[in-house]
Amino acid sequence: MFEKIIADYQHDLRRELGHILDWWEEHIFNHEHGGLYGSIDHKNKPNPDAPLGLVMCSQLLWSFSAGPPILEDHSKLVCAKNLYTQLVNNFLDQEYGGAYWTIAPDGSPLNPRKQTAGLAAAIYGLSEYGWISVSNEPLKEAAELFRWIENHLYDAVRGGYLEACAPDGATLTDMRLTAKDRNDPKTAQTHLRLLEAYTNLYRYQPDAQLAGQLRQLIQLFFDHIINPLSGHLTLHFDTGWAPQSDSISYGLDIEAARALLDAAEALGDGPLRVRCRENLVIMATAAAQGLDETDGGLWYSNQVSEKYWWAQAEAMCGFLHAWGISGEAHFLEKSLACWRFVQKQLLDRKQGEWFFGIDAKQHLLAGYEKAGMEKGPLHQARACMEIMRLG
Repeated sequence: MFEKIIADYQHDLRRELGHILDWWEEHIFNHEHGGLYGSIDHKNKPNPDAPLGLVMCSQLLWSFSAGPPILEDHSKLVCAKNLYTQLVNNFLDQEYGGAYWTIAPDGSPLNPRKQTAGLAAAIYGLSEYGWISVSNEPLKEAAELFRWIENHLYDAVRGGYLEACAPDGATLTDMRLTAKDRNDPKTAQTHLRLLEAYTNLYRYQPDAQLAGQLRQLIQLFFDHIINPLSGHLTLHFDTGWAPQSDSISYGLDIEAARALLDAAEALGDGPLRVRCRENLVIMATAAAQGLDETDGGLWYSNQVSEKYWWAQAEAMCGFLHAWGISGEAHFLEKSLACWRFVQKQLLDRKQGEWFFGIDAKQHLLAGYEKAGMEKGPLHQARACMEIMRLG
């Protein structure tokens, strides 16, 4: 019975992965100026004046490096080559090292500060491209970013990593990107991005120092970030790991559960793998508290009544992993229900891609883009690929 369900699920997501890459290939490249559009609205209209973010460019590089081999469509690797050129030529800081947070449409630095999550995204994309590239340069560049993070953003006294630093690596007292952001020096989300990035780099270029830091990251989650009583992530910390909020992100919960297991498997550590498998089921159970039984979607948090595209993608993948580990069929149904929610509420069947999200009344969120600083193709493309590999 389950074999047919999984086969149909994988068939749907193989097709969806093709649609995702097709949409981004068609819409994100600014052929007139030889670059990328920094923003595309919910009606597929590009904004040629929008800044281009490091995260979106890096997510595109990862998606167009990882996706084409799975789809056996190597023509799309041309996109990966173009994205790699964009990232290296325009985002990498040749003076101080690291990578700029944003660039202007003409390719010049716009916000040159070094944001840890952005550097992690670049490592993630470069390491994936390095695997399919005939050149060793992408992996070297990813390794250089790893060393830059370790030299400038690693807290050798208290453990973990700071959110950001100045362009030259100097310490910042205000780490906010905008006035509306929190000014927390350490967050679960940034450590999750580093965990994923370091795992991907280690997978393709094993290194003793990298292995050590990856193990430390896993241990930080168990020591500080995962609440042992609730199974949820604590999201915000001061430099000494004192919690600074009681907010919960159900999407980050389920994403972290999967990422921890990925890291343990990349390290080849049997006992750690067992612990992370057990933890995945615990965290998936906690994340399931954020599911809306009326439509199957996953709420963003315990404080925001909205459902975002990325959280549904992570839930689809994470709950399927939980089913595979535990054998509990309700996890499979949760994964499928999230996919049905995406199909009904978020897929733009007329113009392609996934909308950003909906509110509590099932209205599309106003003012959010299909592509931009906050939205790339990573989560939805990765969920398709991960589920295609399972079963």
